Amino acid sequence: MEINHSLRIHKQIAKERLNTEKGIKYRKRRPADIEPVFANLKHNHGFRRFLLKGMSKTEVEIGLLSIAHNLRKWKA
Repeated sequence: MEINHSLRIHKQIAKERLNTEKGIKYRKRRPADIEPVFANLKHNHGFRRFLLKGMSKTEVEIGLLSIAHNLRKWKA
């Protein structure tokens, strides 16, 4: 078993930042900013799973979905 001490330090710093007033404000805003995008893709556009395999191909696929989403928003 290996322990990555650098990672533990970064996690602790992130935890401390998330528990500040500014971090709490950002965490409260996240559901209103991010979650509806995924819900829209899943419910309204039927996106349930990636069609392609491999990290580079799924990155392309999510990029195309993001472009389509942004174009729909821009059109509205």
